[in-house]
Amino acid sequence: MPGSAHHGVRAWWDALVTVAAGVAAMFAVAAPGLWAAGAGGLPGGAFLAVLAATVVTAVGGTVELSGDAGFVASTAGGLNVVPLSVTLAGALTIAGMFLRPLRHRAVASGSELLAAVARTALLWLVAVALIAAGARHTFRIDLGDSIVEDIGEALGATPEVGFRAAVAPTLGFALLWLLVLLAVATAVSRRTPLPSRLLRFQDSVRPAAFAMLVVLLGYVVMGLLVGVVVLIVRGHAAETAAVLLLGLPNLVWLAFGVGLGGSWDGRVPGDDIGLPVPKAFAAVLRERDGKDATVNLSSLAEYDGRAWLLVALAVVALLAAGFVAAARSPARTRPWQHAVRLGVALAVTLLVVGLLTRISARFGLSLLGLGDLGGLGGEVSLRPRLLVLTGLGLLWGLLAGFLGSLPAARVRRRGEVSEERR
Repeated sequence: MPGSAHHGVRAWWDALVTVAAGVAAMFAVAAPGLWAAGAGGLPGGAFLAVLAATVVTAVGGTVELSGDAGFVASTAGGLNVVPLSVTLAGALTIAGMFLRPLRHRAVASGSELLAAVARTALLWLVAVALIAAGARHTFRIDLGDSIVEDIGEALGATPEVGFRAAVAPTLGFALLWLLVLLAVATAVSRRTPLPSRLLRFQDSVRPAAFAMLVVLLGYVVMGLLVGVVVLIVRGHAAETAAVLLLGLPNLVWLAFGVGLGGSWDGRVPGDDIGLPVPKAFAAVLRERDGKDATVNLSSLAEYDGRAWLLVALAVVALLAAGFVAAARSPARTRPWQHAVRLGVALAVTLLVVGLLTRISARFGLSLLGLGDLGGLGGEVSLRPRLLVLTGLGLLWGLLAGFLGSLPAARVRRRGEVSEERR
């Protein structure tokens, strides 16, 4: 009985450490990123609230914008964007801490794994609820010499705008985020034991899943190196650091999808995005007569011919992924099986990349109910063509899985006995 109680306390402690470490990692990445982006100078002590809102959006939550100036003016809008640098920091930390107690185990029952997931999920929901509660702030709108300012002063109505996290949807999406993360982490890690009923799937799922993880993280590492070089050579240290700490995976994973032939539709009002993203990308997205622009290889190449290098980079990455997946699979696996498994894995990966790189942000100010005022409303959007992206992933994965498995046939697998020793 004492041993059972000690095991229960230890299990809850492991879950608490996992959640605390993940939250700390996200705050540690988001805080300097926001500071570099200029959020440190927000009025009214809004930095901490913006920081909490950033973490909320990093786990799939939604931030709502609203405000009013009595009956004179009202504001409305919404923000749906995932700062994937923050997301990735939290995901890697939570996955590593969750799997750590299991890596030295030979077997693990299904009930044991489910109990570990349930403990982590419960504490995770508590942490997200507390963060979401702090993700709210209201501050005054400075409209200068506009007509709204004059009317507001005359009537004693001060225009204000605020933001807050939508708690219920945030908790739902955060729970889904955690469950998917833990499922992927368990599927990728070869050292983590699986319940006996799932052992038959490990040879078909784990090698391809691990290969896709290597590709995504490889793109992030390459993007980080390029960002550091840009920071040193071209300056703009604060802006570049903001991109690296908030949205690096957003850019590099979009580049991965574009290199495979994928497309995104979107718009950005004005002439400047505000952060030092690639010039070709910014030029394509600039709003043109209210119409959406299409981000793909051809549109990017119109502004920078080096965009075609994304194809070569994607091909090399996928061939490497095909080799890695085949080398980690049993020797009896046939080339067509490697192709099918990598095709499915890449299709799912690009589907997730498309969903995570979506952007939807809108803010408007209406006067006396007469709609958005021209210079005070705007919309930023970026939407993937998911069906095309998923189909391309399947086709590219089939080809890369087959070709990558051919040189892997000469690689000795773990636990394989050579013909001489036989």
